[in-house]
Amino acid sequence: MNIFRLAGDMTHLASILVLLLKIHTIKSCAGVSLKTQELYFLVFVTRYLDLFTHFISLYNTIMKLIYLGSAFSIIWYIRHHKLVRRSYDKDQDTFPGYFLILVSFALAVFVHEKLTFKEVMWTFSLYLEAVAILPQLVLLQRTRNIDNLTGQYIFLLGSYRALYILNWIYRYLSEQRSIHWITWVSGVIQTLLYADFFYYYIQSWRKNVKLELPA
Repeated sequence: MNIFRLAGDMTHLASILVLLLKIHTIKSCAGVSLKTQELYFLVFVTRYLDLFTHFISLYNTIMKLIYLGSAFSIIWYIRHHKLVRRSYDKDQDTFPGYFLILVSFALAVFVHEKLTFKEVMWTFSLYLEAVAILPQLVLLQRTRNIDNLTGQYIFLLGSYRALYILNWIYRYLSEQRSIHWITWVSGVIQTLLYADFFYYYIQSWRKNVKLELPA
């Protein structure tokens, strides 16, 4: 554990809390992509197959349970809560998530470190996480106007991955760890997908105006 890893975990947790706060208190999921949330849930399920068979630490186990539980809760709210589901814009949230799943799985089957079920699933989760935000970004591009909580959620989610890259660099320099190319490349791609959003988010924050993406 180092400061970058801890900051990344806390930022990831903060992004989840912000989204749950919006859904639970405002009873709205406007601007939130259900497809992205389902992709993230699949990421956590396939990454944490060893949850009850391989104990690393209490902290690690708790964080895994939080990620799984929160992802399931968000999906349940959007799909089944009487008030929340009314605000879900299904007509705009049409990015083909299944395509991302198929491509990520095919890539994991052919590009991995070890041909075992858990290793392939773990690699699949890395590839899928790298692109899981795409349905959300496309939805925001279509709707353009973004409320503060949704904007904060995406900014925190992107910041979490950027902090994890700093964590990998720190561990490589201080612990002489070898570079895990699959993790590094997936993380960099994921962070780059947020670059355009980061730019407009920071610009809106500096000018103290509502965040609005260009057409």
